[in-house]
Amino acid sequence: MRLSLRQLQIFCAITRHGSTTSAALALSLSQSATSAALNELEAALETRLFDRVGKRLVLNDNGQALLPQARKMLESAQQIEAGFQPGNTEMNTRLRVGCSTTIGNYVLPLILGELRQSVPLLRVDVEMANSMSIARKVADFEIDMGLIEGPCRLPELSTEPWLVDELLIVAGSQHPLARKESVTLSDLHCAEWLLREPGSGTREEVEQLLLRHLHDLSDTRQIGSSEAIKHTLAQGIGISCLSRWVVADLLASQRLKSLEGSLPPLTRRFFMIRHRDKFISSGLECFWNRCSQFGENRLQGVE
Repeated sequence: MRLSLRQLQIFCAITRHGSTTSAALALSLSQSATSAALNELEAALETRLFDRVGKRLVLNDNGQALLPQARKMLESAQQIEAGFQPGNTEMNTRLRVGCSTTIGNYVLPLILGELRQSVPLLRVDVEMANSMSIARKVADFEIDMGLIEGPCRLPELSTEPWLVDELLIVAGSQHPLARKESVTLSDLHCAEWLLREPGSGTREEVEQLLLRHLHDLSDTRQIGSSEAIKHTLAQGIGISCLSRWVVADLLASQRLKSLEGSLPPLTRRFFMIRHRDKFISSGLECFWNRCSQFGENRLQGVE
């Protein structure tokens, strides 16, 4: 076999840091040894993996194809090593979990709190981004699993429906529409809408749900987080459609009001995702099952 795990480790480090010099520092190697390993890997595969752009190395199409396979092989090797370490305990492990911002801010902390009580040695590193970005990271083996808003269509991922999330159309309590007992479709169509960025699970789901009834939104403004949107709404600016998880506190304090009237109840699903070829460690299985149980409890009304 002409490939080695060390070559693949160096390849992934160069991908992450953008140069052999930076990768060498991260791996505590010499720059010459790092460059030599890359050259050996490219020679073994008989192809270039990077485009040389000045002093930077940028993945080309061949490198992009190799990257998820390399990460998978390195992860499998790490699992083998961990399984044979003396004193290894079943749940003494570290997971990398990605989630969309709504889930990361409001749902995941509750699950982590439960885990700390029952599985104190299980460590979870959390990365938050929009749903599209999280799905891509799971597909590339950058993270162990994801919790996202809305379905995922990447064929390499296994997707499981999770929580049912209620979406509310809300406005600041001083907004003109908040003073109406019932809003019409015309009111909603003509309103100024504050929406998340493209790629956000909330944005995708909101557009799909609303456009069935409103056909188009005539006045929209893009804001990059649900937190920013709800606090902007509280200033009397615009209306939006947000998860009840996000706006529950400002509804309770009456700074926001849910707009009732012309639309049926709006709901969406959160989803749990992992790669179909992912090695399921005991720690990952524990976390996955705990998330599933949390969802079942919510469906049954158990807090």
